Amino acid sequence: MAFPPQIRDIYQQTLNAITESGLYKQERIITVPQGAEITVEFPAGAPQRSVINMCSNNYLGLSSHPDVLRSAHEALNARGYGMSSVRFICGTQDIHRQLEHALSEFLGSEDTILFSSCFDANAAVFEALLDDKDIMISDRLVHASIVDGMRLSKAQHDTYKHGDTDHLRKKLEMYRDRPRKMIITDGVFSMDGDLAPLREIVALAEEFGAMVFVDDSHATGFIGPNGRGVHEHFGVVDKIDVLTTTFGKALGGASGGCVAGRKEIVEMLRQRGRPYLFSNTLAPVITYTTLQVLKLVRDATEQRERLIANTAYWRKGLTDAGFVIKEGITPIVPVMLYNAKLAQSVSADLYAEGVYAVGFFFPVVAQGQARIRTQLSAAHERSHLDRALDAFIRVGRKHDILGLSSEEIISRFGLS
Repeated sequence: MAFPPQIRDIYQQTLNAITESGLYKQERIITVPQGAEITVEFPAGAPQRSVINMCSNNYLGLSSHPDVLRSAHEALNARGYGMSSVRFICGTQDIHRQLEHALSEFLGSEDTILFSSCFDANAAVFEALLDDKDIMISDRLVHASIVDGMRLSKAQHDTYKHGDTDHLRKKLEMYRDRPRKMIITDGVFSMDGDLAPLREIVALAEEFGAMVFVDDSHATGFIGPNGRGVHEHFGVVDKIDVLTTTFGKALGGASGGCVAGRKEIVEMLRQRGRPYLFSNTLAPVITYTTLQVLKLVRDATEQRERLIANTAYWRKGLTDAGFVIKEGITPIVPVMLYNAKLAQSVSADLYAEGVYAVGFFFPVVAQGQARIRTQLSAAHERSHLDRALDAFIRVGRKHDILGLSSEEIISRFGLS
């Protein structure tokens, strides 16, 4: 059956409106392995050019690490390409259980279950663990995958103001009599780069008999003394009931994720987690290679120290230049612009200056909160950062935003 023209027109009108509002997103084509400096074709058909990559989740620089690549080749030869099955039928190799045990040891959990992505992990948790008598109380800035996962659950949902534990306490008091209460937060918030106040959240959970859920995707491998994550940073490793994370960022950057936590919770997900029961198992090459990445991460003190140093240098450089950035300690450093078209223009001008840094705007962030989200990597050399800072300053001067406050930027360009 032909695609009805009236339906085609509806979608095209929506796409036109997205474009006219400055919210249209275009993909850049990378033609080399992930790294601090990459070759990009953008727009399609344009000559390829080398640019400094300032927006990758490759926090420890392991995405193209020679030991990681070697392990992946070994895995393909020894374990094959795919399992062609879900876990409980014929999709479980011994390395899947080995990785789950290794993750439990690293993350400090009682047990762990693998998923094809952290998005799938977050989609599995709430529906499997909670029912219509229960309450989910989430930070208002949790990741979209958590929002989608909560929508699948029959449990009631409420929110608390971002990072505001006084407001969280009020919500817990409201739902004191619910049989199961779950506090839901990111560990590091992916768009702002700030940390959840886990120590205070855990204390409230203990007071009110609630469970704590943390998505630590932007922390696993490099936050905390041993890189375990935000729960290690705050000294509450044994207090987190459900922790989800990804292998697609600091842990090699491919794909895959997991839920780590109390053994009863993990077993419930093995029995009732729909993305686990109805999706192909994690590919053997990723499973085996992630095992080797965990060994690298345990000894990655030098990479973590370099990442910390790069983050401090970059934050200071942007602040001294007169940009408005979100405060914090993580390698996620948002440069706030508030206007979507301005963010698009700044991103395009940075690319022309040899810096790859994408603009973020609605619906990825709230309307009026457009930004350039920069991200640091242990793979960045100081020369990369100096060149990128110079480019940011030149583009900032072009748009006359250096030294302006948030209010002044909004007054000049508007919120969108």
